[in-house]
Amino acid sequence: MRFHADLHMHSKYSRACSRDSDLEHLTWWARRKGVTLMGTGDFTHPAWFKQLRENLVPAEAGLFRLREDLDRKIVRTLPSSVASARVRFMLSAEISTVYRRGGRTRKIHHLVYMPGFEAAEAFNLRLGQAGDLGSDGRPVVGLDSRDLLEITLDSGEGAHLVPAHVWTPWFGVFGSKSGFDTVEECYGDLSDHIFALETGLSSDPAMNRRVSELDRYRMVSYSDAHSPPRIGRETTMFDTDLDYFAVLRALRTGTGYEGTVEFFPEEGRYHLDGHRKCGVRLEPEETRKLGGICPVCGKRLTVGVLSRVEDLADRPDGVQSGEDAPFQSLVPLPEVVGEILDVGPTSKKVAGEMDRLVAALGSELRILQDVPVSDLEARLPSLGEAVGRLRRGEVITDPGYDGEYGVVRLFEPGELERASAANTPSLFEDPAPGAGSPDADEADTDRADADEAHANEADAKGIDTEGVDTEGVDTARTGKL
Repeated sequence: MRFHADLHMHSKYSRACSRDSDLEHLTWWARRKGVTLMGTGDFTHPAWFKQLRENLVPAEAGLFRLREDLDRKIVRTLPSSVASARVRFMLSAEISTVYRRGGRTRKIHHLVYMPGFEAAEAFNLRLGQAGDLGSDGRPVVGLDSRDLLEITLDSGEGAHLVPAHVWTPWFGVFGSKSGFDTVEECYGDLSDHIFALETGLSSDPAMNRRVSELDRYRMVSYSDAHSPPRIGRETTMFDTDLDYFAVLRALRTGTGYEGTVEFFPEEGRYHLDGHRKCGVRLEPEETRKLGGICPVCGKRLTVGVLSRVEDLADRPDGVQSGEDAPFQSLVPLPEVVGEILDVGPTSKKVAGEMDRLVAALGSELRILQDVPVSDLEARLPSLGEAVGRLRRGEVITDPGYDGEYGVVRLFEPGELERASAANTPSLFEDPAPGAGSPDADEADTDRADADEAHANEADAKGIDTEGVDTEGVDTARTGKL
């Protein structure tokens, strides 16, 4: 079967994460988004591990589903278009390793997967000797990356590790702040056990394929969601049995691996170089001319993902390799609807419109990828045009840098208003009966965690900021379970 997998997210026990990041809400949003296979996140945290054991039951080999009584409660709150979708969980965790190597402090994040609770428990016992697992859902441990990989492999057949958001400046294996130039440098004699790399929000497979050394790795993309509404903003596609070991085989061999759904990398927080406090955003060649120094304050710039890719690249932009897999860049549907309605993506107006669209047309990913544009146009004026442009890659980008999300737009400033004034039929027919938006509106939530103080704290404590999404933390609309 063909399905979307999102195998990197966090629970409510991780810092800067929504209190709604529990199994019920994760399952509710997975159905709404169209994600079949989910990571549990944070299985290393004692309280979350206990909840996982109590509320998940075995399903297919190495996978779990929500307890039947809890699942029935969720189904009652969803429209029939998505209520019956299967959702399965794979035991997952993100680990932050902080250590000295080669005269430098290294801070590297890793995704770890286990085929069952016994293997996860064995892993936790050993990991607990290197750090306090109860302090954060994503623990910071004083282990070399190579040693973390060894502990993972020793935990049982099928246990495996995937380097997380590999280009992120602060905590990626290739990151400009504390990373390495090759996988071999990081994982040493065990590097042959690495077979997949997570691209992260600020890069995509095309960027990664500029580095020929990465041809042997499968590129995976996941949401790194810190709140349930952010599930599925990036996914990996599989066409396999719904089975832990089938997914593992697909990642090892490529058979059944169907590519990824990506952010436009320009929307990620670290695509370009810069210094956000000074309002300085630079292309890689500009950074090199300045010697990596901010022209305003004289401090070191944060060198972003595109620069690091160019540092390591041995192929020009646009050249394909023999190992290329398909990928599609999308904008999350609430952002598309928010642009059309001229409100923030977490506003009540967008929430109401999203409810109607999902009830009528199915999951958010299905709407973005598969529903005919004529059907979209009949539900919300200009949505068909917007999604058509998105599918063709006709977008306008304002790239992110130094912890600041980029912006991807589908319409030029004033274009929607001019089209409306001209009464363009293809864009602004009257909505179908029942379509429209509630009168109430709500301001978009601030992204306050993106400021430099947070980034500095993250650097000191080993906290990643690539996936933090405070516009969804505690304030995002969730299902009424």
